[in-house]
Amino acid sequence: MNTMILGLQKDKINDLALDLNELLANFQVYYQNLRGLHWNIKGKSFFELHVKFEELYTDAQEKVDLVAERILTLEGTPLHTFEDYLSLATVPVGKSISKDIDAVQLVVNSLDKLIKIERNILDKSDDANDEGTNSLMSDFIAEQEKTVWMMKAWLG
Repeated sequence: MNTMILGLQKDKINDLALDLNELLANFQVYYQNLRGLHWNIKGKSFFELHVKFEELYTDAQEKVDLVAERILTLEGTPLHTFEDYLSLATVPVGKSISKDIDAVQLVVNSLDKLIKIERNILDKSDDANDEGTNSLMSDFIAEQEKTVWMMKAWLG
């Protein structure tokens, strides 16, 4: 007999919690990248990008919390060490980036990775009939696709 969590199959939910931890790790690296971009951006785009990166890292911080809380809701344990984050994350680490084009390209590349992970979770949450996780991923993807479009428009 298959054990249930929140009316959902435990094995599928456990698998989703693992994937959500991978997403959490990637969001934490993305968040820290955005903090670095906010602090270190230079040049003629400073004022607009300084504000934009703050907006993006504030949003990322909220998403980190939502992902961790979803993991807890699914009776998992959210990762919480930089060691865990760096071992799981595939989002590129942006170190000492101060040029506007490089900074915006890092955001686009990072969001591409996050969206790929989220689409995988979306498929699995659909299969598990997990509407809570499914809805969360759907919202994240819609917002991030718009951000990618805007960042690519800025890049020209």
